[in-house]
Amino acid sequence: MSHILAIDQGTTSSRAIGFDARMHPVAQAQEEFPQVYPQSGWVEHDPEDIWASTLATARKVAGELGPETIAAIGITNQRETTLIWDRETGKPIHNAIVWQDRRTADTCAALRAEGFEDVVRARTGLLLDPYFSATKVKWLLDHVEGARAAAEAGRLAFGTVDTYLVWRLTEGRVHATDATNASRTLLYDIHRGEWDAEICDRLGVPMSLLPEVRDCDGDFGSTTLLGGEIPIRGVAGDQQAATIGQACFAPGMMKSTYGTGCFALLNTGAQAVISQNRLLTTIAYRIGGQTIYALEGSIFVAGAVVQWLRDGLGIIGKASEAGGMARKADPGQELILVPAFTGLGAPYWDAEARGAVYGITRNTGPHEFARAALESVGFQTRDLMEAMWADAGRGEGVLRGAEMATLRVDGGMSASDYTMQFVADITGAPVDRPKVVETTALGAAWLAGQAVGLYPDAGGFAETWAVDTRFTPQMDEAMREARYARWRDAVSRTLSR
Repeated sequence: MSHILAIDQGTTSSRAIGFDARMHPVAQAQEEFPQVYPQSGWVEHDPEDIWASTLATARKVAGELGPETIAAIGITNQRETTLIWDRETGKPIHNAIVWQDRRTADTCAALRAEGFEDVVRARTGLLLDPYFSATKVKWLLDHVEGARAAAEAGRLAFGTVDTYLVWRLTEGRVHATDATNASRTLLYDIHRGEWDAEICDRLGVPMSLLPEVRDCDGDFGSTTLLGGEIPIRGVAGDQQAATIGQACFAPGMMKSTYGTGCFALLNTGAQAVISQNRLLTTIAYRIGGQTIYALEGSIFVAGAVVQWLRDGLGIIGKASEAGGMARKADPGQELILVPAFTGLGAPYWDAEARGAVYGITRNTGPHEFARAALESVGFQTRDLMEAMWADAGRGEGVLRGAEMATLRVDGGMSASDYTMQFVADITGAPVDRPKVVETTALGAAWLAGQAVGLYPDAGGFAETWAVDTRFTPQMDEAMREARYARWRDAVSRTLSR
């Protein structure tokens, strides 16, 4: 048995990747599936689309590898997306409510007005927001006919996507999640490592709905649906899986995933640091019974700003042209774009802010807009890093005195040399882009592979991690601070309050 099968179930597609004994990807399949938009601000998935696309891609890769060669399966998934199904029939009671869905904003606002957010933050590390699973569960129980009575009778099961896939793969034998996905539900006490009865009661969520919480490298049963019997031995939410895939195992290590938006996680070790800058405190991973925590910050617009250049302004034909245009910009112009197209994320959390451009002159043109767009990603990354390090420094010795760590990057936009060099310049930290860019799937694969003895432990895995390109800071300190000060001034003018 020389392969690991990683299932990477995402928001718009499901993928399966086969990794060999050296942790190199050797087979891959991907299927997109439809998004469902019942009304403005609502986003759903048909659970059967999630399952069918996952099973099809997994079977394709298993067929290429040979099922008998697969030592274990690892699963990583879109986080917070919420499903409830009947334990007897396995049939979902409603479409999955996706993490992007905003239908429970009023519920969150009401709980916040009652002062309940302090309790939630202290126990879960999260903010009261429709993004997380708990209020989605409440909505389903309140709006699907007969759901609440069935839940209270113990006939229903709740799960995020990982739980649903484990249930389907094991044909209903295992109802379990891992600690990282549990930590994104708004129902899990990340300090005590258990579901919180008071929060569940306040939200009207019967605890009988909830899955068992296991280690990321725990035993999640086995499946016979891919040919032969294959154990499921690794589960982690996508951003945590990417953190693992980047081998960010030491406190102070940080990864940043640049997709449509950007998710950055900073390993804070065995201590959960409660943010003073409205970052999220979350579980980075739980392996062998040991919980490691992280601070997480999200940027709403990263790669999306390049899509805007292409589709909104029409100044580039394809994303890869943006860097070349930026290099041709007039260095004497100081254009700053604050891409608050859908508000600003961490550390500002201003949903009402809208995008703005500062410093336009008569000579401003497409090249300057391209440069400002790409540089906005670097400025926002520094915002997150500043907030994370300020929070971590407040802990009892957490990262105190540590050097600014190298930032490990992945995601589609990390392919932009111009952007990654500016991230290094404006943060003053080296930026490493790895040789294996499938870091999310690699994290899930490593969890499963080390659990069955095919892959090395964390220390051995960290030694195999290899950098493809390192971007070192080239901007002098005075210029770095002057440019960042102009960015902060532009943001202050853009905020809605």
